[in-house]
Amino acid sequence: MTATPTPLTEAEIQECAEIGGKLLDRLGQIILGQDELIRSVVTAALAGGHVLLEGLPGLGKTELVKGLARLLSLEFHRVQFTPDLLPGDITGGHVLQETENGKDFVFRPGPVFCNVLLADEINRASPKTQSALLEAMAEGRVTVLGETRDLPQPFFVLATQNPIEMEGTYPLPEAQLDRFLFQVLVEPVGPEVLTQIVQSRRHGRPPEPEPVAGLAEFQTFHERAGRVHLPQAVAQYIGRLCAATHPGSAAAPERVRDYVRYGASPRAAIAISEAARVDALLHAKATVGFDDVKRVARPALVHRVVLDYRARLDGVTPTQVVSELLASVPELDQPLPSEVVDADA
Repeated sequence: MTATPTPLTEAEIQECAEIGGKLLDRLGQIILGQDELIRSVVTAALAGGHVLLEGLPGLGKTELVKGLARLLSLEFHRVQFTPDLLPGDITGGHVLQETENGKDFVFRPGPVFCNVLLADEINRASPKTQSALLEAMAEGRVTVLGETRDLPQPFFVLATQNPIEMEGTYPLPEAQLDRFLFQVLVEPVGPEVLTQIVQSRRHGRPPEPEPVAGLAEFQTFHERAGRVHLPQAVAQYIGRLCAATHPGSAAAPERVRDYVRYGASPRAAIAISEAARVDALLHAKATVGFDDVKRVARPALVHRVVLDYRARLDGVTPTQVVSELLASVPELDQPLPSEVVDADA
């Protein structure tokens, strides 16, 4: 049996909440007017998960990722995905060079060997190149010519994606989408924020942030998040949410039954539980509540719900489906009483 985690002390909880608060505040100084986006990215990063950021070019996605890596003092690499990018350009490969024993093929690591990998405009690369990240994202390692190498830990990918309707893009396969903890839509900011940007950001350059934590603090936060208590009632709620994404489920809401082709995989339930633990710790709590689950469920589910052709025809989006799901699935399971009187009897 798995040993029961040691309960968090009040000092440990407050220390983590303070680190999370500083991280959110400093990122908010880099990316203006995107508080919900920043919270989602910070939650996923502290949970050690990958994030897919979708939005039009120029909305600050790249600066957000660079700022996050700097604030956490993590090694950061960036790959600009283009149609001519090859898998070896990401994983690395063998090159012929002089060694002590003469000329030999020596492995030269690619940019994937880092803590934070920015896969910029990931859907501009071919599916073959996109698949080079599958093993890295799922297992934290890469295999080249039959030899497997572990990646540095922590390792997480923050990928940016242009809307698929834009010219020159390739849709990400469902198997790769499922490996992202969150998918977050980056919305344009309003006129007030734009005014603030043009008044305070010459040439669009954000301020250079000072780190708020190092690798040791990151690992400590991650370890403590694993000790946040997940009550059985909350775990059951997560299970019912994910089960209700399948059209064949008795609890599936109307839009799921009408428009969903495939529901979420078990990875979705794991993603929600891990992210909810981090969310609770950011709110200085030692126990996951239903409110924590609701805050992280939408970005954890939108990319895992596969819609059929009728959804496109009727203008139904995954976000709308997940919103109805959250509104219809009750927090507590309330089965009907075993003794029911038949009115027609």
